[in-house]
Parts: sequence; C-alpha cells; structure tokens
Amino acid sequence: MSPVLRVIRLLLGAAPWAMARGAVLSVVVLLMGAALLGLSGWFITATGMAGLAGIGIAFDVFRPSAGVRFLALGRTAARYGERLLTHDATLRALAALRVALLREQARHDARALARLRSEGSLTRIVSDVDALDGLVLRLVLPAAAGLVTHLLVFAMLWWLVGPLVAAVILLGTLPLAMLILLRLARRGLRPSDSAEAKSQHLRRGVIDMIRDREALILAGRLPGQEDRLLATDAEARHAAGALDRAERDAGLALAVLVTLVAAAALLAGGWLLAQGRIDPAQAAIGLFVALALAETLLPLRRGVSELGRMIGAAGRVAPDPQAPRQIGTETGTETAPLLRIDTPALSLTLTPGEAVALTGPSGVGKTTLLMQIAGLADGAGITVAGIAPRNWDEGAFRDRVTLLPQRSALIAGTIRDNLTLAGSAPDDDLWQALDAVALAEAIRERGGLDSRLGEGGAGLSGGQARRLALARTILKKPDLLLLDEPTEGLDTETAAAVLDGLRRALPQAAILAALHRGSENTLFSRVFSLSR
Repeated sequence: MSPVLRVIRLLLGAAPWAMARGAVLSVVVLLMGAALLGLSGWFITATGMAGLAGIGIAFDVFRPSAGVRFLALGRTAARYGERLLTHDATLRALAALRVALLREQARHDARALARLRSEGSLTRIVSDVDALDGLVLRLVLPAAAGLVTHLLVFAMLWWLVGPLVAAVILLGTLPLAMLILLRLARRGLRPSDSAEAKSQHLRRGVIDMIRDREALILAGRLPGQEDRLLATDAEARHAAGALDRAERDAGLALAVLVTLVAAAALLAGGWLLAQGRIDPAQAAIGLFVALALAETLLPLRRGVSELGRMIGAAGRVAPDPQAPRQIGTETGTETAPLLRIDTPALSLTLTPGEAVALTGPSGVGKTTLLMQIAGLADGAGITVAGIAPRNWDEGAFRDRVTLLPQRSALIAGTIRDNLTLAGSAPDDDLWQALDAVALAEAIRERGGLDSRLGEGGAGLSGGQARRLALARTILKKPDLLLLDEPTEGLDTETAAAVLDGLRRALPQAAILAALHRGSENTLFSRVFSLSR
C-alpha cells in the first residue's frame, strides 16, 4: 500500500462516524444546490409560460416557492453541519496522525531521535502534518461527494426529464472533468513538491540567519547568506507561480466544460421539447442542473494541485507497517546482576548500591554505551536483571532504569511542572530532590516551586538546568541510574555536593556515570577507562 493510501486509511479510521456524517452532509449540500437551481429554473420557466398562456392567475406559485425556500435554508444548514463535522473529524484524524508519527519515530535509536531536535527536522515534520490536513478535506471527501452527487442527479434527471438529458450531463461532465483534473495533477506534481521544499528551506535559512546573525556579521558573510535566501525565495516563487498557472488553466477548462455541458443539456431538452415528450419547464431543468454541478468540480482544483506536496509529506510521515517495533514482555529476574556488560570494550557487573564511573576521551563511546543500556540504541552483550534491554516490558523497564542524557529537556512552565513530568509527587519530595542537587536555595530565591521558566528552561543557567533535570531523575527512584556528564558546567565544590547528595537521596540505586572529570569522588567505588 502506498504512503498516501496508508495516510488516508489512518485519517478516515481515526473518526469514521464523524467522517461518514460529514460526507453524507457534503452530498446533501451538493444535491440541494443542484435541486435548488433546477427547481428555480423550472419555476421561472413554468411561470413565464403560464403568463404567456394567460393562465398565470391559476398557476400554483406557493408550493414551488416554498420548495425553493426549503432548499435554500436546508442547504445553508447542511453546509454548516458539513463544515462542523468534517473539520472536527479532520482535527481528530490529524491528532491520530501525530500519535502514529510519534510511534514511528520511537522505533529509531537515540542518534536518530537526537537529529529530530534540529530546527530543520521539526519544521519539516510540522509542515508535513499540515500538508496532510487537505488530503481528506480538499481531496478525498469532495471527490467522493461529487461522484455520488453526479450519480444521484443522473437518476433524478432520468426520472424527471428523460435519459437523454441525464446521459448528456453525466457523460459530458465526469470523463472530461477527470481528464482535466488528471492533467492538473501531472502538471502540479513537481511544482507543488518543489514549492513546499523551497519554502521549508527558506524558513530554516531565515531561522539560522537570525540565530547566527552576530557570527555572520563578524565573519562578513551576512550579504552572501542574504543572497542565498533571496535565491531560494525566487525559486519558491517560481514553483508557486507554475502551480498557480496550472490551477488557473484547470479552472478555465472546467468552466468551459460546464458551459458546454449546460449548452448541450439545453439542446437535448429542446430536442425532447420539439418531439413533444416534455414541456418547456422540464426542458429548462437540465440547463440549470448542469450549471449547479459546477460546485462539485471547481473546489477539487485546490486539492489536486497540492497533490505533489501531499505525496511528499505522506512518504515522510506515513507509518510503515512492514517494520514493526519489537516490543518486549519480560521483566527480569531477582537473582541476576542488576547490570551486566560483556563487550569487547568493557566487562562490568554492577550491583544495587554501587556506583561506577566511566572515563575516556570524547568520541570513545561512553554516551553510546549508556544509550544501549537504556534501550535507546541497539547493542549486544548488555543485560539488565538478566534480560537484554530491548526484551524488557517498556513500562517495567522505565520504572527500574533512568537515563539523564547530556542534553536535558525542560519545558516552559513552573519548576513543579518540570519536576513532575513523569508523575505527581508531594512538595516535600520535590524539595528533598532539589536539596540533593544543591538547587533548593536558588529555587527559593526565584519564588519557589511555582516560579515559571521560559521555553526550554529559559531563566536558569546551564548548570542549574542540568541539576533540575537530575532532581527529576531522583524523583523516579530508579534501581539503575545512568548519568551522562552529570557535573558538566559545575564548579568543583558544587559538583562534589551534587554527587554526595545523589547518593544520600538514592542509597540503594546502582549508578553508572560517564564523566570527563570528577571520577575521583568518593561516590564511585570503581573507575573504568574506555579507549579507542
């Protein structure tokens, strides 16, 4: 199944009943529009003919006019309900798509996940999800509703006017409209994808230039960066212009098609009138219905023209059913060592209450080893409580093993919000954790647990942010705590206080820390040095 079909299936399956009700109302809106114009045309013609015949005073104008008012008001109400239901269903579907996207990203190892933190990756993901917003609203539902409407109108015209007029409208509209839209899709495929790619590149470039403006100015590279962004903008505008021309040409072709089909329907009705098979009012119905059916075609231009953008987005974010993530179910044994590492680079057994330091030059693999132990990267020769990390039940594993990476994540919110991301805890426990990392006094000076931080923890220094993240790991009370440079950015005295407080807070936890300095602290009973 192609990525587009997988995304459509996911979007429709997220809120199927809401989608179905919205689709039904879409058909009702289109049918009422066609019926409204057809009845109005019949009414006007029949009234005129009655006046010419001198029997206008006897003509019943009340029931047709009531029908016109009913169709007009009913179409307005149905349109409101259709917009409400389809947009609500689409928002639910996009929420389901975001969950599926996160699950898909969770398959990746820590290195791939780390790359997602860049502005470029985040911008692309957000833009791709936004692009798929129109897949259902502007393409699938309008196309399905238009097709159903044409078939129902064909049946009604066959009954009211005759098969000739019904066939002229159906066969004259659907095949040629499909050819026009197919040509638009082919013409717009590359410009749509190119315009999206260039727009994303332009946004990333502007963000990078604003962020690095001081360095660019000092290096004398700001004019060159500006020229590159202007060139990218010109390419994006060129692609958007090509797409706009293709869409306008398709709109013109569809308008001409509707006009020709309406004329053909009028001629067919006139021929039937000349044969004496229908009256003049019936002969006019086909003309007005053919004009009304333009509403089923013209809105499709936008969705079809953006098909290239949607296909590219679907290819990047569609969940891959052929690569299911292995989900473990085991929970370890009490008799096995808490941590056992048996690799060519290191042989180590770690028991509860023991702390070990890993040292070595940058790039030797300390972070990778911690990621492998935490189950965030593939690795052989590692067991936690006798079970390989990937074979553990995810929930049970995270209850026992906690990793503090080099780049710690903080959110915009209060100190309390950041400490309780993994679950609520009483204030006494929060203050004890802050005290263990020598941060309690600084937080009191800021206003306490309810003092607010900016995006990414803005308002704290780098060392304070790191200690706040470490306090959050203490609250988890893990059996095995993995630390990647926990004292980076701290002075010697503060680093020693943090390590000592860590042991007081978690007396029974096994601790494995990757360090560049501080391995001589009394917390660590053993030190292992990794080498290339």
